[in-house]
Amino acid sequence: MGHREDLLEGAKRCLLEKGFVRTTARDIVKESGTNLASIGYHYGSKDALLVEAYVALIEPMGDGFEGAVGAARAVEGNGLERFRQRWADVIRSIPESRAIWMLSLEVVTQGERLAGIRELLAKAQVEGRRGLAAMFTGIAEGDLTDDVVESEGRFYTTLLNGLMVQWLFDEESATDAEQLTEGLRRVMERVSGE
Repeated sequence: MGHREDLLEGAKRCLLEKGFVRTTARDIVKESGTNLASIGYHYGSKDALLVEAYVALIEPMGDGFEGAVGAARAVEGNGLERFRQRWADVIRSIPESRAIWMLSLEVVTQGERLAGIRELLAKAQVEGRRGLAAMFTGIAEGDLTDDVVESEGRFYTTLLNGLMVQWLFDEESATDAEQLTEGLRRVMERVSGE
């Protein structure tokens, strides 16, 4: 590997161990076996490197659902059953992805200290919305229209963020896929009855 890749791998390890706020450029250099100047040369700044490392860490989470789009098309039953199955898939991934979810929560709770990082991640969040919309609708990402990404993608992102907080806070009382689906069913009935 070259310095660029070494830096990225070192930054990923630092993020998982220390998080955004506590990771310094020196930590990354020590972990990667590179030098301070290489951060600026390859990434422009420590924050830009940390964002790229974070994105590299969360991408495999989406890859774990790579078959979800095809599976969403194949799910028997109505849209609520597909909704339930996709959320069950997401919830099953939480234990193995806990450190990455904690990083996401750190961005939310430490936002004032991570202003540069938040700006960069806000741009990446659009792709996250696109991926979630594809997973839940069964429509390939490239075929999604902007209005689906901006409405349904935002809806699923909001649900995901709420679930993340619940599951990190207390797994025993966190909402499961069946409860989430029943809640949606009842909301839809109430709204359609008006």
